Amino acid sequence: MAFKLLAFSALVAAAQAGIIGAPYAGYGGYAAPAYAKVAAPVAVAKTVVADDYDPHPQYNFAYDIQDGLTGDSKSQHEVRDGDVVQGSYSLVDPDGTKRTVEYTADPVNGFNAVVHREPLVAKAVVPAVAKVAAPVAYAAPVAKVGYAAPVARYAAPIGYGAPVAKIAAPIGYAAPGAHYYH
Repeated sequence: MAFKLLAFSALVAAAQAGIIGAPYAGYGGYAAPAYAKVAAPVAVAKTVVADDYDPHPQYNFAYDIQDGLTGDSKSQHEVRDGDVVQGSYSLVDPDGTKRTVEYTADPVNGFNAVVHREPLVAKAVVPAVAKVAAPVAYAAPVAKVGYAAPVARYAAPIGYGAPVAKIAAPIGYAAPGAHYYH
């Protein structure tokens, strides 16, 4: 039902707009051809004002940003005298180097740029460190349980001490469906 209502509304709107004309019986009983009534486009004339033309433009432009909060560091300087433009800009690349581009442009040579890259952090000279052997760790004493069997004492590898009490490992280290004790 909604589709029929929508189709009927579109038909009424087209008839009101003059797209669908009423039948005309003056041509031997045939309807006259329907023509769409469309407004002709209006021509708009634009005038160009050439009063602001400068035959020898000159400007000097510069900015410098040093933001300690975000670490943003960039700058630019440009000078124009007629058809000759000279300038430079710099920024810090993601790899920590400072990139500086110096450029010139003129009608004879076109655009030319030279790129310089320099590290911001100088490489620190690390003094030679004497290698010293670490002391060997030893196992903690094992308590005797109630029988007179001898307990062997041994030296554990460097940096490792044998556990004294058995403690359950965190769940993140446990095998699925089983508890792991070390």
